[in-house]
Amino acid sequence: MDKQQAIIIKSILKHHSIINDEIDDHIAVEEPLEISITALRCVPPVTNKNISITMRTPCDDVALAIGFLYTEGIIRYDDTMTHSSETDNQITIELPDRADLDLSKIERHFYTSSSCGVCGKSSIEAIWTQCPIEMPAEALSVHSHIIKNIPTTLSQSQSVFQQTGGLHAAALYTIDGNIIDIKEDVGRHNALDKLIGAAILRKTLPLHNNLLLLSGRVSFELVQKSAMAGIRIITAIGAPSSLAIQLAEEFDITLIGFLGRERFNVYHGAERIIF
Repeated sequence: MDKQQAIIIKSILKHHSIINDEIDDHIAVEEPLEISITALRCVPPVTNKNISITMRTPCDDVALAIGFLYTEGIIRYDDTMTHSSETDNQITIELPDRADLDLSKIERHFYTSSSCGVCGKSSIEAIWTQCPIEMPAEALSVHSHIIKNIPTTLSQSQSVFQQTGGLHAAALYTIDGNIIDIKEDVGRHNALDKLIGAAILRKTLPLHNNLLLLSGRVSFELVQKSAMAGIRIITAIGAPSSLAIQLAEEFDITLIGFLGRERFNVYHGAERIIF
């Protein structure tokens, strides 16, 4: 862990409502991160423009900032980006090769909570971000037994969750079920932004032939971010919302919820699953 993601505090453990023991308890860290951009070739030039403050678990802050800026439609996945500066709770991403940066897309409140990214939007129209990646026409299929097995590798890879029990996770897999990357955060949207940002840094976008696994429920915004990354199959331990299903249908994304070892529900795109 490159930053402190969990802390130890004293807590009271109660036995049979009679005996109280003081023990060490691991707690997930939640701190603000201020994301700014600098675009010297923008007309007019932009210097340290504050974009957002998001509550997050400290770790992978560069990937989080880049993933957030991309899924918000502020930057392109093929932009030349440099990480210009970083403090404990502040990061600036420099965009040296952009002359057409559209700051009008930044129509959101300055503060975003860890529980919900959508609540920071200024209007419902701003949520429906234009997807820059077209889904390919070629078919994609995955065996159902592979889908059922990937939660096992997720739980084994969630190091901070095993300590605290208080983090969401987003994991990327090959179509054969091999884990590629996993990101954790107190915010489910932050975990996915970290995952997408890391893929941008690796220059592996779009993620057309990968599986995404989310540790909790599936909201509209998580499907939107997945579409921005070109993901065609989303699996989740929890339930999807009605808008998440609607957006999955619009982008023809296979959406799976209530994923377990024995069963799962398919809300759209069952033709990609080999049963």
